[in-house]
Amino acid sequence: MNIGFIGVGLMGRHMARNILKGDYELTIYDINKHAASELLELGASWASSPAEVAAVSEVVFTSLPRPQDVEEVVLGEGGILAGANSGTTYFDLSTTDPDTITRISKACANHGVTVLDAPVSGGTIGAEKATLCIMVGGDKDKFDKYKVVLDLVGSQAIHCGNIGSGAVCKIINNLISMTLGVVLPEAFSLGVKAGVDPMTIYKAVSMSSGETRTMHSFPDGLFTGNFQPGFKLDLAAKDVGLATEMGRSLSVPMRVSNLIQQEYVNAQNQGLGSDATHAIAVLQEERSGVEIRRTDV
Repeated sequence: MNIGFIGVGLMGRHMARNILKGDYELTIYDINKHAASELLELGASWASSPAEVAAVSEVVFTSLPRPQDVEEVVLGEGGILAGANSGTTYFDLSTTDPDTITRISKACANHGVTVLDAPVSGGTIGAEKATLCIMVGGDKDKFDKYKVVLDLVGSQAIHCGNIGSGAVCKIINNLISMTLGVVLPEAFSLGVKAGVDPMTIYKAVSMSSGETRTMHSFPDGLFTGNFQPGFKLDLAAKDVGLATEMGRSLSVPMRVSNLIQQEYVNAQNQGLGSDATHAIAVLQEERSGVEIRRTDV
């Protein structure tokens, strides 16, 4: 099977590498060819455009930052649709809003190309270890046919329903996660200012009802002042924005979510957008006058 992969950045390069482990023929493209150097050394082939990737691929995957990027890569000049053959299947692994992916799906269907939204959750560590959750919306038969490839990318591929349903599940997941990303620093700053070491708080909460995956990166991240990105704060802000925008379009009140979105915007305005998502804690640290740092390192 010939597989195409477009977008081999922080997440994409790991997913593409794991597909290569399945002994498939892999053709790749990225706007930054340097990002593809390792994959090319491992046996992937390079294409000069998304159209060229699609022309030689039975199934194409994209992993891109924003919905606008997805739409441009698929429908723009030299995009996937310009090179895809009738019968091609396309999975978007990005976090894209349901309206955008539905619009893309309709345009592709006119040319015999099937689109499935397949956003992933699990961060760069999950991408590297192939333990991602993949939330897929679209044709169930295509999902079943290519699940063997999805299983190389993640350990939990779930079919969520019609086109766009994967995007809905991912947006909800990220809204919850990013909300916790704001609430947790408030809670931990309270504990630290009261005199308790953050690792002690972490261990206690991990064994109690407040336990959440969102804080599992804290011991080697926030607690050590390490804000090197796996998942950038800019992308977190984008995802919360997708949720509040979807709320407005569906007339669903999003009072708390709007406050959370503003907090991420504030962090971006302070130049934290390229840092890891948990850098949002810096705002709370400045307000509370304490740093949430472990004392045992």
